[in-house]
Amino acid sequence: MTVPLARVGAIIIDCHDPDALVTFWSEITGVEVAERYPQFIFCTEIPGSSIRLAFQLVPEDKVTKNRLHLDLVHEDPKTLIVRVEELGGSRVDDHQIGDFAWTIMADPEGNEFCIAPAH
Repeated sequence: MTVPLARVGAIIIDCHDPDALVTFWSEITGVEVAERYPQFIFCTEIPGSSIRLAFQLVPEDKVTKNRLHLDLVHEDPKTLIVRVEELGGSRVDDHQIGDFAWTIMADPEGNEFCIAPAH
């Protein structure tokens, strides 16, 4: 029997303040609130993709490196990095392999993501 392939319904980000993180992520990705539940906020798809972000209220702090993270691409990565910092995010590290460079950032609750130039 052939089983249909699964689709990603949303990428869930654990956090203490879902409303604050929705505001942060909406400023850099263009998502908007689609649905609210007692411990979850689901957003619209990131414009130009089929990826939805959702934010889950959790009691515990983030204590180690994410095992899964978003890679954001932008025509002007330096401008996006400055905007992330203005919104309360922080720069974690810069990397380069050959001609390809990217920056690891963290949202206001410490969830890591990368910013790289669009190809």
